[in-house]
Amino acid sequence: MQSRTVYFERPGSENTDEVLRIARQRAEELGIRTVVVASTQGDTAVRAVKALQGLRVVIVTHSTGFREPNSQEFTEENRQIVLSQGAVIFTATHIFAGISRAVRNKFHTYVIGDIVANTLRVLGDGLKVACEVAMMAADGGLVGTDEEIIAIGGTGRGADTAVVLTPVNSQNFFDLRVKEILCKPRF
Repeated sequence: MQSRTVYFERPGSENTDEVLRIARQRAEELGIRTVVVASTQGDTAVRAVKALQGLRVVIVTHSTGFREPNSQEFTEENRQIVLSQGAVIFTATHIFAGISRAVRNKFHTYVIGDIVANTLRVLGDGLKVACEVAMMAADGGLVGTDEEIIAIGGTGRGADTAVVLTPVNSQNFFDLRVKEILCKPRF
């Protein structure tokens, strides 16, 4: 089998529409029905539900309180648009953060979640995010661990990375296999 990987000159939101186009095309080629998309405020989510119509779209957001106690970054306006298009929005603790971030913040040291996240970042922030949201969706029961999906992440805002993978639950992290890198920044 041959597949093409697209490399973007720079990371960031300017790649979002092309990432979604590439993801849709590869989903159609492989018969993949589910796409998991990371979105912080919901702008990427709104673009995703429009570009990926006809596919099952699962949007994974930052956890409530991620930046500020009791606050959710995903806007209510974007939430309503995404839900009206039939997508699912899932909010949960980041797989590589959670208790690890609490230890890092309290004791100023890194623990295993930080090490794994930073290791994945060697291939780009978007790849780390794509793996993370796929596992979060699996842990939430929104995607099966027996189906190939496309997972989309980004660096900062927007999307710049898409991969084909079979998700695993977080306790099985070391069984995660990225099968194809569809696109990512070249940096």
